[in-house]
Amino acid sequence: MNSLFTYTGSSSFSEFLGVHAPSLLPARNESLAAPVGDEIPHATTIVAATCAGGVVMAGDRRATSGNIISQRDIEKVFRTDDYSCMGIAGTASTGLELARLYRVELEHYEKTEGRSLSTEGKAHRLATMIRGNLPMAMQGLVVVPLFAAYDPARDAGRIFSYDVGGGPYEQKEFHSIGSGSIFARGSLKKLYRENASPQDTVLTCLHALYDAADDDSATGGPDVMRKIWPVVAVITADGFRRLPDDEVAEFVESMLERRMTAPEGPTAPLR
Repeated sequence: MNSLFTYTGSSSFSEFLGVHAPSLLPARNESLAAPVGDEIPHATTIVAATCAGGVVMAGDRRATSGNIISQRDIEKVFRTDDYSCMGIAGTASTGLELARLYRVELEHYEKTEGRSLSTEGKAHRLATMIRGNLPMAMQGLVVVPLFAAYDPARDAGRIFSYDVGGGPYEQKEFHSIGSGSIFARGSLKKLYRENASPQDTVLTCLHALYDAADDDSATGGPDVMRKIWPVVAVITADGFRRLPDDEVAEFVESMLERRMTAPEGPTAPLR
């Protein structure tokens, strides 16, 4: 192997790429330097909530280009390593590229250093990559991720949000991003229960996405006819697990059955 590639001088794959193949980095892609409008598909709503021993993240499946539905089954929640995941909102193509690059970034660090990054380290490494995308964000290619991880040092789930300049900002208990986030967050405020089981927290997140879709046209609800369900991930001490579609379908059917008699969803008890 060429000695040029046997030692990178850094545990960061992004820095290595910036030296040897800078055109592969999103922020260096000059072909996208011109301002863009609504014609590029945008990903919308992601929700996350901590649960007993971990964290749950869920995302709807709709992508929009202006007022047009450009894709009904896009995936916005991605495994980044065995104990973390990220969801994307904003420019879909940039977000997908960032998710793939970040996964390689974590793998590269683990192979070069012989250990995994801490949860804070993972959150800050993602912040650095978002900051590197700032020139493209100024051209309209904005991507804002939501990061969730199981922290073995705390035996608990943690959630981090970002702005276009990086961040990160740790969020307590729950958070949401995207065009429907204000409605999803209102639902989470009502339904979230501290230390609820992962199953109950999955249902809470699905209710939040449903409420977001009810008020935000860019957020897609569960598509029963096409059997397109939200992407749901649960991360605990056992690692990352994406729920299979048939399991998510059972949660959705339970939620919809309840909403047949209570269209606005479950109410929060007053204490």
